[in-house]
Amino acid sequence: MSALAEKTCIPCRGGVPALKGKDLKTLHKEVPQWSVVNEHHLTRTFTFPDFRKALDFVNRMGEVAEQQGHHPDILLAWGKAEVTLWTHKIDGLTESDFIMAAKIDGLYTS
Repeated sequence: MSALAEKTCIPCRGGVPALKGKDLKTLHKEVPQWSVVNEHHLTRTFTFPDFRKALDFVNRMGEVAEQQGHHPDILLAWGKAEVTLWTHKIDGLTESDFIMAAKIDGLYTS
Protein backbone atom coordinates (compact mmCIF):
# COMPACT_ATOMS: atom_id res chain seq x y z
CA MET A 1 0.00 0.00 0.00
CA SER A 2 1.23 3.45 -0.90
CA ALA A 3 2.24 5.87 1.85
CA LEU A 4 -0.32 8.24 0.36
CA ALA A 5 -3.09 5.72 1.04
CA GLU A 6 -2.26 5.92 4.74
CA LYS A 7 -3.00 9.65 4.84
CA THR A 8 -6.38 11.36 5.26
CA CYS A 9 -7.86 13.78 2.76
CA ILE A 10 -7.97 17.36 4.02
CA PRO A 11 -11.01 19.42 3.03
CA CYS A 12 -10.02 22.29 0.76
CA ARG A 13 -11.41 25.66 1.77
CA GLY A 14 -10.03 27.39 -1.31
CA GLY A 15 -7.40 30.09 -1.42
CA VAL A 16 -4.56 27.67 -2.07
CA PRO A 17 -2.87 27.18 -5.42
CA ALA A 18 -3.41 23.99 -7.40
CA LEU A 19 -0.43 21.66 -7.69
CA LYS A 20 1.74 22.26 -10.76
CA GLY A 21 5.09 21.25 -12.19
CA LYS A 22 7.58 19.40 -9.99
CA ASP A 23 5.21 19.01 -7.01
CA LEU A 24 2.59 17.47 -9.26
CA LYS A 25 5.11 15.10 -10.89
CA THR A 26 6.41 13.97 -7.50
CA LEU A 27 2.93 12.99 -6.29
CA HIS A 28 2.05 11.39 -9.63
CA LYS A 29 4.93 8.92 -9.12
CA GLU A 30 2.97 7.53 -6.16
CA VAL A 31 -0.04 6.62 -8.35
CA PRO A 32 1.51 5.93 -11.77
CA GLN A 33 -1.52 4.13 -13.24
CA TRP A 34 -3.51 7.37 -13.07
CA SER A 35 -3.26 9.90 -15.88
CA VAL A 36 -2.73 13.56 -15.07
CA VAL A 37 -4.72 15.57 -17.60
CA ASN A 38 -3.63 19.16 -18.28
CA GLU A 39 -2.29 19.48 -14.72
CA HIS A 40 -5.99 19.73 -13.77
CA HIS A 41 -7.41 16.30 -12.96
CA LEU A 42 -6.58 12.62 -12.52
CA THR A 43 -8.29 9.82 -14.42
CA ARG A 44 -8.13 6.05 -14.41
CA THR A 45 -10.26 3.29 -15.87
CA PHE A 46 -10.64 0.10 -13.82
CA THR A 47 -11.76 -3.06 -15.61
CA PHE A 48 -13.77 -6.02 -14.32
CA PRO A 49 -15.12 -9.30 -15.72
CA ASP A 50 -18.75 -8.18 -15.35
CA PHE A 51 -21.11 -5.43 -14.21
CA ARG A 52 -21.63 -6.83 -10.69
CA LYS A 53 -17.92 -6.67 -9.84
CA ALA A 54 -17.65 -3.14 -11.24
CA LEU A 55 -20.68 -2.10 -9.18
CA ASP A 56 -19.21 -3.66 -6.03
CA PHE A 57 -15.99 -1.70 -6.60
CA VAL A 58 -17.93 1.54 -7.11
CA ASN A 59 -19.91 0.97 -3.92
CA ARG A 60 -16.72 0.33 -1.91
CA MET A 61 -15.16 3.42 -3.45
CA GLY A 62 -18.24 5.42 -2.45
CA GLU A 63 -17.84 4.34 1.16
CA VAL A 64 -14.22 5.52 1.22
CA ALA A 65 -15.19 8.78 -0.49
CA GLU A 66 -17.79 9.44 2.22
CA GLN A 67 -15.28 8.64 4.97
CA GLN A 68 -12.70 10.97 3.40
CA GLY A 69 -15.14 13.72 2.41
CA HIS A 70 -13.57 13.66 -1.06
CA HIS A 71 -15.82 12.53 -3.88
CA PRO A 72 -14.67 11.43 -7.33
CA ASP A 73 -16.68 11.58 -10.52
CA ILE A 74 -17.49 7.98 -11.46
CA LEU A 75 -18.79 6.50 -14.69
CA LEU A 76 -20.02 2.94 -14.17
CA ALA A 77 -20.50 0.67 -17.18
CA TRP A 78 -20.49 -3.05 -17.89
CA GLY A 79 -17.05 -4.29 -16.86
CA LYS A 80 -15.52 -0.92 -16.06
CA ALA A 81 -15.49 2.10 -13.80
CA GLU A 82 -13.95 5.34 -15.02
CA VAL A 83 -12.86 7.63 -12.19
CA THR A 84 -11.94 11.32 -12.34
CA LEU A 85 -10.56 13.31 -9.42
CA TRP A 86 -9.84 16.99 -8.84
CA THR A 87 -10.54 19.55 -6.17
CA HIS A 88 -13.50 21.60 -7.34
CA LYS A 89 -12.94 24.40 -4.82
CA ILE A 90 -9.67 25.41 -6.52
CA ASP A 91 -10.42 23.92 -9.96
CA GLY A 92 -7.24 21.85 -9.91
CA LEU A 93 -5.29 19.18 -8.07
CA THR A 94 -4.30 19.00 -4.40
CA GLU A 95 -2.53 16.33 -2.39
CA SER A 96 -5.96 15.04 -1.32
CA ASP A 97 -6.71 14.03 -4.92
CA PHE A 98 -3.61 11.85 -4.92
CA ILE A 99 -4.46 10.46 -1.48
CA MET A 100 -7.90 9.48 -2.74
CA ALA A 101 -6.39 7.95 -5.89
CA ALA A 102 -4.06 5.82 -3.75
CA LYS A 103 -6.97 4.70 -1.56
CA ILE A 104 -8.98 3.75 -4.66
CA ASP A 105 -5.99 1.80 -6.00
CA GLY A 106 -5.95 -0.13 -2.72
CA LEU A 107 -9.57 -1.13 -3.19
CA TYR A 108 -8.88 -2.40 -6.69
CA THR A 109 -6.03 -4.67 -5.67
CA SER A 110 -7.77 -6.05 -2.60
